[in-house]
Amino acid sequence: MTIYEYGTENEKKVLFIATAGLEPYWAFQKQADALGTNYHVYAVAADGHDGQPGDFISIEKTVSEMSAELKRHGVTRLYAAYGLSMGGAIVVRFLATGEIPVDRAIIDGGILPYTYPKWVCRLIHMGDFIAMRSVTRSRKLLELVAPPEKFTAVGSDPKEEYDDLMEFYKTYSNKTVSNVFWSANNYKLPHPAPKLDTKIEYWYGEHEKKARKNDMAYIKSYFAGVTFR
Repeated sequence: MTIYEYGTENEKKVLFIATAGLEPYWAFQKQADALGTNYHVYAVAADGHDGQPGDFISIEKTVSEMSAELKRHGVTRLYAAYGLSMGGAIVVRFLATGEIPVDRAIIDGGILPYTYPKWVCRLIHMGDFIAMRSVTRSRKLLELVAPPEKFTAVGSDPKEEYDDLMEFYKTYSNKTVSNVFWSANNYKLPHPAPKLDTKIEYWYGEHEKKARKNDMAYIKSYFAGVTFR
C-alpha cells in the first residue's frame, strides 16, 4: 500500500480513495492534487494497485493497514473521507471499525456486501473474474466496454492514457483481480453498526440508480441518517 500526500501545508485532513476496483494509482492524481489546494489529502493506493510488488488481499486487510499508516502520519481525526466504488467499500469498512473519527464521508457509488447465498456469490465472482481478466488483456475489449471519449478526463490524450492503462494492467496478478472482485462484494462489517457522529452521504449517478439499488438499501439499513444524492 502507498499513501500519497497533497497539500501538506493545509490543516483539514481528507482521506481520498478513488479506485473503482482495478484503476491504477495515477488515474485520479489530478483530482487529488486539486483537492490539495484546500486540504491535506491522503490518497490511498491499495496493494496491487500501486505498481509495487504484492497482491491485493482484502478490504479488511487494506483498512487495517491504512488505519495504522494514517496513525503513523499523526492523523487522529479526519475532516472528510471520500471513496469511489471499491474505494467506497474501503471507506464503509473504515467507518465501521471506528479506528479514526471522521466528520463527514462521501460514498460515491460505493459497494456494499452481497446478501446472497455463498454459492450465488461464487458464481458472480467467477463471471466477474473472467470478464475483467479479458478486458485487461484486450485493448479492443477495453475500449468497447469503456469508450475512451467517455472515460478519459478532459485535457488528457485518450490514446496515451489507454496505452498507459494497458501497460499497467500487466502488473495485475490473477490473485489481485480475483481478490478484488471477491472482497469488494463480500467484505465483513460488524453488526450492529457502531454509533457514529459522521455525516454520511451516498452519491450515485443518474444512470446507476438501478444498479446501486441493493447497495443503497444496505447502507441505509446499516448506518443511521445516510443522505442520498
